[in-house]
Amino acid sequence: MAENVLKIEIREDNGKGVARKLRAAGRIPGICYARGEASQAITLDPIALERLIAKSAAGMNTLFDLEGGGALSGKRVLVKELQRDPASGKTLHADLFAVDRTQKIHVSVPIHLTGSAVGVKMGGIVDHALRELELSCLPDSIPEEIPVDVTSLEIGDSLHVRDIVLPEGVTLLSDDDLSVVSLVAPASEEVAAEAEDEVAVEGAAADGDKEEGAGASSDDKRADS
Repeated sequence: MAENVLKIEIREDNGKGVARKLRAAGRIPGICYARGEASQAITLDPIALERLIAKSAAGMNTLFDLEGGGALSGKRVLVKELQRDPASGKTLHADLFAVDRTQKIHVSVPIHLTGSAVGVKMGGIVDHALRELELSCLPDSIPEEIPVDVTSLEIGDSLHVRDIVLPEGVTLLSDDDLSVVSLVAPASEEVAAEAEDEVAVEGAAADGDKEEGAGASSDDKRADS
């Protein structure tokens, strides 16, 4: 994984007023924390951070080496959370986690489907249900993505988390019974099948009503006699 440098500064003041001034100056507030250590308030350039994330194939799992920030300088960090403005999408706050390269961490890694399912030629539709896997691994071993080959899927087939082969040293945290991808029948076929089921159910109900009606008539006759 390529190394990236993120410049930061230590932030002495807190509060909404401070945050507004920082954003007006083109910076945002943030927090840097680590296991067993007190968190440190920082400031950074949100555009620089977004550019580093965008150019990396690892996306939000990109590791950054901090520059500036006193004792934080040289630490390797992972972006744990970005708070964005719901209207503009602009980054408002960043949480950074300083990693220990000898300790495993919990990360979410995207699933990438590869190949072309054979069932697609028969009209099947790929339903990609699970987009990310929860994994545990060393910081320098975070996979950029988890490939899942769908080539052999026919209509009605599914692949589950338990079917995925993970890289060496990576531990699965997600439920292994979760469905990752399925090849489903076209909607028109599903609707037709549902309609047939409904007709069958209605037919069975009607036959039942006839039998009950016949039984009631017999009882009435016995009662009259």
